Amino acid sequence: MTTTLVLASASPFRRALLQNAGLAFQARAAEVDERALEQPLEAAGASPVDVALALAEAKAKDVARHFDSALVIGSDQTMSLGSRVYHKPKDMAEAADHLLSLSAKTHSLNSAVVLVRDGEVVWRHVSSAHMTVRPLSRGFIERHLARVGEKALASVGAYQLEGEGIQLFEKIEGDYFTILGLPMLPLLSKLRDLGSIDA
Repeated sequence: MTTTLVLASASPFRRALLQNAGLAFQARAAEVDERALEQPLEAAGASPVDVALALAEAKAKDVARHFDSALVIGSDQTMSLGSRVYHKPKDMAEAADHLLSLSAKTHSLNSAVVLVRDGEVVWRHVSSAHMTVRPLSRGFIERHLARVGEKALASVGAYQLEGEGIQLFEKIEGDYFTILGLPMLPLLSKLRDLGSIDA
């Protein structure tokens, strides 16, 4: 049985991960208001892992409405330090505040992936990576942000690990795909179990 795979995302990074793995799939952006979904969850004390799962599920279910019997892949990532959940910085001042708050601490990237078929959740999974930022001075943060520019506003942590952001870290525990926002190894394993890709 051939399964139609659909990625519920407009992210070029997630699309590239699936393409590089040799998967045949369609992609469609989910039309969900992430902040409207997050706020009541956070107010109710949901963990960053629960928030990531809820967002991934909402995206997959939204896109699944448009594809009968397709297997829809929804994913989302939260970044947390203790109970604080971070969001993309609005401006460079907020990016600097983010980095200062992460200095000399270990934060988590929680990457959720959910499979939905015909509106029903088939599988859900979260992988977390633990990222230890070295001690950063305010002066270094300002110089770093001046070099990387607006790219700092494109990610929740105000850094890109694949670029100069790597200079912020002293230790990383977790796999590359989790850090990028789509836990590929568990996802591929489940797709093989379901007979959706060649095993």
